Amino acid sequence: MDNIVCPNCGKKVSEAIIHQLQQQVRKEEAEKRKVELEKAKLETQAATEKKLIEEFEARNKNSQLELEKTTKQLTSLKEEFKKNQAEFEKKAKDEALKKVREEEHLKLKEKDLQLEEIRKVNEEIRRVNEDLKRKLEQGSQQRQGEALELDLEEKLKSVFPNDEFLPIPKGVEGADIWQKITYKGKEVGSILWETKRTKAWSNGWTRKLKEDAAKISASEAIIISVVLPDDLSGFDRKDGVWITSFEHSINICRYVRFLITTVATLKSSVSQTEEEWGQIRDYLMSDSFKHRMQAHFDGIKVLRESLDAEKRATMLRWKKQENTLNKLDANNTNFYGDLKLIVPNLPQVKGLDTPLLDDENENQTDI
Repeated sequence: MDNIVCPNCGKKVSEAIIHQLQQQVRKEEAEKRKVELEKAKLETQAATEKKLIEEFEARNKNSQLELEKTTKQLTSLKEEFKKNQAEFEKKAKDEALKKVREEEHLKLKEKDLQLEEIRKVNEEIRRVNEDLKRKLEQGSQQRQGEALELDLEEKLKSVFPNDEFLPIPKGVEGADIWQKITYKGKEVGSILWETKRTKAWSNGWTRKLKEDAAKISASEAIIISVVLPDDLSGFDRKDGVWITSFEHSINICRYVRFLITTVATLKSSVSQTEEEWGQIRDYLMSDSFKHRMQAHFDGIKVLRESLDAEKRATMLRWKKQENTLNKLDANNTNFYGDLKLIVPNLPQVKGLDTPLLDDENENQTDI
């Protein structure tokens, strides 16, 4: 082996040193290669990791794009589904609504037909009821008129027992009572009566009754009506016929009888001239005499209304007193009942009835 000379000092280097140096160089080379290898490994690893990261990022980006694309497609599908569902629901709803409307239309049409049938039936019932009501009213008015006629005739017979009441002759329609006036045992005239119980006054009644009175030569004619002419109060004479209400019937009869008997007396008196008799008759038929009689009738009416008002006030006062007594009786009964619940053997008070409490006590005793 050739000797190695140190370039610095010129001395020869021994083999041991050379070997040591070689080992050191090898070690350094190994470490250098190791470092380089490690560096290369790290670089390779870094490159691999970078590549993997890039590939991952690329794949991730692709996946993200695919996801976004899929999401968009899914969103689009959802929107389309919603749209289709909405259209389906709308169509189904429209069809259902159309069906319901058709059913409702049929039902309404059926109801309209039923209502029309009911209306026709009701109209027929109303017509029948009106006919029946009209017939009943006519019958009722006729019966009431007959009752009014009978009542008037009974009163006239009672007040004027000496007068004669005859049946209405044939051919005299509408009149109800024919009263022959008897004065001092002699017939001095007659009154033809007609009663009216209707809802409205007719001016034709007076003309008809005057014609009937002429047929039987009645001295006077009187209409007794529930409804009087608008311009009449109390009584009056129109078209030769006296008119008044039922309440004044006896008074008007007294008045007319007085006229008839007075005229008859004057006619039979030889001391009276025809002129004097005419003046007296004119006075008896005058407004002055009629006003005097009207004042007499009005006085009777005022007295009757006053009496009726006093009767109503008395009845009301009695009713209030009766209610007060009933409340006091009820209070006493409740008070006694409360005590008897506390003291079951409480003696019965005369005048207080508590059967319910007694029954309850008996039931409790049985238990």
